[in-house]
Amino acid sequence: MQSRRSSKLVKLVVLSLLAAVSLVLFFISFPLPLLPPYLKVDFSDVPALLAGLIFSPLAGVIVVLMKNILYFVASGATDPIGVTANFIAGSLFVVPVAYMYHRYQGVKSIVTGLVIGTVGMAIVMSVLNYFVILPAYSLLIGMEMNDTIKWASVVGGVLPFNFIKGVIVSMLFVPVFIKMSSWINEKRMQAL
Repeated sequence: MQSRRSSKLVKLVVLSLLAAVSLVLFFISFPLPLLPPYLKVDFSDVPALLAGLIFSPLAGVIVVLMKNILYFVASGATDPIGVTANFIAGSLFVVPVAYMYHRYQGVKSIVTGLVIGTVGMAIVMSVLNYFVILPAYSLLIGMEMNDTIKWASVVGGVLPFNFIKGVIVSMLFVPVFIKMSSWINEKRMQAL
């Protein structure tokens, strides 16, 4: 009973630390050339990927959620739409990677999960932006947004941005995973 409680406490501490690192990485971002400047690449999903690999896909989602809540509070953000969109995008990216790793293990499963996560994030976020997120922004700012503007925003910004961001984060994460795989496996076994 005592060891189970301490195990949950250790998990909570690790998830909190990963969320804090994720928040710091969230503030270090950069825009991509030829895309709207408000779309910025950051590496805040890397700690969430680690949480997903060590514990479970849900743990990765919890880190993404904690990062967004911390960002919303720390930055005094007045934009719940962007924070919600970031949470959805991060979850779409992290869950397939963690799921594939827990199911099959190894670098191949990580790469497969990263491909599925990147493509899934790009497609689902494009659909959500067209039907939900962009209309919500237009309501928030009181500006009419017709189908042509939404279509141009999705095709010229959201779709390529999410795809490129997924590729960049994936290219960073694969070497990180290879370097840390024995540590990740050790922590995974401790968490079981």
